[in-house]
Amino acid sequence: MTITRFAPSPTGYLHEGHAFSALIAAAAAGPDGSFLLRIEDIDATRCRPEFEAAIYEDLAWLGLRWETPVRRQSEHFADYRAALTLLEAEGQIYPCFCTRKEVAAEIAMSAGAPQGPDGPLYPGTCRALSQTARAARIAAGRPYALRLDMARAHARTGPLTLVESGVRIDATPQMFGDVVLARKETPTSYHLAVTLDDALQGVTLVTRGADLAPAAHLHRLLQALLDLPEPAWQHHRLLTDASGKRLAKRDNATPLAELMARGISPADLRAGLGFA
Repeated sequence: MTITRFAPSPTGYLHEGHAFSALIAAAAAGPDGSFLLRIEDIDATRCRPEFEAAIYEDLAWLGLRWETPVRRQSEHFADYRAALTLLEAEGQIYPCFCTRKEVAAEIAMSAGAPQGPDGPLYPGTCRALSQTARAARIAAGRPYALRLDMARAHARTGPLTLVESGVRIDATPQMFGDVVLARKETPTSYHLAVTLDDALQGVTLVTRGADLAPAAHLHRLLQALLDLPEPAWQHHRLLTDASGKRLAKRDNATPLAELMARGISPADLRAGLGFA
């Protein structure tokens, strides 16, 4: 049985791009599969209850139905802490005491700093700190993030593959470098949380936008490190506006609620998105 999921963050109102993604996930589950809804609300500073309430209303208006209860990430920080504890015990993560400003300054001084999907890669400043130095800084109250030691992680798992749109390809998580898996203000990262959530919810097919295709490579590595099952991935095209710019909350893409107010029916919207 195919199990898919739609996992929006309640940081704004859903727009047509979200509707497209949700409809693809629901269709991929098929009549005999299971379509899940997950609320990715780990960012307490931006997530708001009214946005979450609107997600349920908008998806119901589209005619979608999902399994309950809905998993809300903010209710499962203990799961993410347990995963971090396991990675720490195996020496796969380390504390990084660099501020974002310090990291940016060091990268600026390095000509030709390597680039990853999220920008310049972390230069590894804190990777070589001794256990004594790390303990002293933590005892002194220095804030820190937890980074994955990519070289050690890759050495442990060896070469990996993943299934993208039905084709098995080589995984290249090294493109992310020593990625952050948790910070003091956010006790888990997107990458760690969604990897664990998908496994705990039994997701067999991850459908999401093409902008997240590189993330599958990192998530495949985390699955191997945490001994989690491997799903398949399917990354769909992104919807754009008339100028070719991707629809996004931050660019004030038209909310679904506004389309409703204009008198557009769910059937009209679904047809316009290619779902008769």
